[in-house]
Amino acid sequence: MQILIYSYNYHPEPIGIAPLMTELAEGLVKRGHQVRVITGMPNYPQRQIYDRYRGKLYVTEHKNGVKIQRSYLRIKSKPNLIDRLLLELSFVFTSLPQALKGERPDVILLTVPPLLVCLPATFIGWIYNCPVVLNVQDILPEAAVRVGLIKNKLMIQALEALEKFAYRTAHTISVIADGFVDNLINKGVPANKIACIPNWVNLNFIRPLPKNNSWRATHQLDDKFVVLYSGNIALTQGLETVIEAASRLRHINDIVFAIAGESQALERLQKHCLACGADNVLLLPLQPREKLPQMLAAADVGLIVQKSNVISFNMPSKIPLLLASGRPIVGSVPATGTAAKAIKESGGGIIVKPESADALASAVLDLYNQPELAAKLGRKGRKFAVENYSFEQALDRYEQLFYDAIAKEATTLDILPELSSNKSLVAQDFLVHTSPLVRVVSQGQMTNDK
Repeated sequence: MQILIYSYNYHPEPIGIAPLMTELAEGLVKRGHQVRVITGMPNYPQRQIYDRYRGKLYVTEHKNGVKIQRSYLRIKSKPNLIDRLLLELSFVFTSLPQALKGERPDVILLTVPPLLVCLPATFIGWIYNCPVVLNVQDILPEAAVRVGLIKNKLMIQALEALEKFAYRTAHTISVIADGFVDNLINKGVPANKIACIPNWVNLNFIRPLPKNNSWRATHQLDDKFVVLYSGNIALTQGLETVIEAASRLRHINDIVFAIAGESQALERLQKHCLACGADNVLLLPLQPREKLPQMLAAADVGLIVQKSNVISFNMPSKIPLLLASGRPIVGSVPATGTAAKAIKESGGGIIVKPESADALASAVLDLYNQPELAAKLGRKGRKFAVENYSFEQALDRYEQLFYDAIAKEATTLDILPELSSNKSLVAQDFLVHTSPLVRVVSQGQMTNDK
């Protein structure tokens, strides 16, 4: 297959969707497919274009068999709502020429957010008569509205119309959690158009390792009970709850809370630490990706934190990582949300009331006092990750999803588009290629064969 991945984030950005899309693209290449990635200039999480890409309109690279076509972004380090909109629009307009400059795709995988990118991806799909598979990582604009990022009614209506357009024009919609399925069905998306493929984790890279390691030593955490939060610090989290929980446990010298995130967010949290007297909190910049296995292994407890209004439009990518590391999770998340469901199903963690410092502190204290319970949760979590979040399993499912989308698209055309000899043509035997690896949702239920 000729596969075009439209993803705003990609390597070398260290967190979020970038590592996932990089692994997916390179994994598909190893299976013999041709993969082209349309992406922006790397800027995340600092929200500044990386030095080697600064001042450039277009850059084309090749990495591990993947052709990467980058385009200019208008980006501000401290964006307001207008800046965010202009950022997305800049990617929409600059990425389109890159997408048209390359091999004809057999299928397009589009990741959202950002939502506006559905416009150029849909246009490319129309031009080449190829299916667009919409990969939904967060449900927008609902997420932005719920956390108060967008309040203008006209803008909300416009974005909701764009959301409906994206769902209607996509051939198939892949979501990362069961709660997303219910959310989309409630918005009128046909159930047989949706497939659930959870985000994955590299189980060889992230695995149970000795707790006392160089990362602990570097940060003077030897003999400490480490409660770790690492990753994106956004409006959906409310990390202030973690700071307040830490302040309630500061009388126990052994317990240290470590938070690794973007520098701007850490400045805000530092002020909250001072206000709460939380002198048992270690604030760290985002760690290099190669340090991630040791950092996760150094933790006694991993935290997942969400605000109480985050129900079925967000699924933290940290959950598979923490489960794979063999460390117990404390989830300060809504009990009916997608994150809580994933943690409960894994058996690898404890759910407490969101935005409650007392509840979070109590759960941490329980695991501190019951090391055998913490170990049991960690073992269950690792087992669940191996059975459900392996990269090979996800790769199988995406590959089959693409084959199915191409086959279904072909049956709707009387004549397939003519292709020149140097263009892509998927082997005709894919039309009868069948596999139970992915089943689309029917009658509101999802089934993924292992």
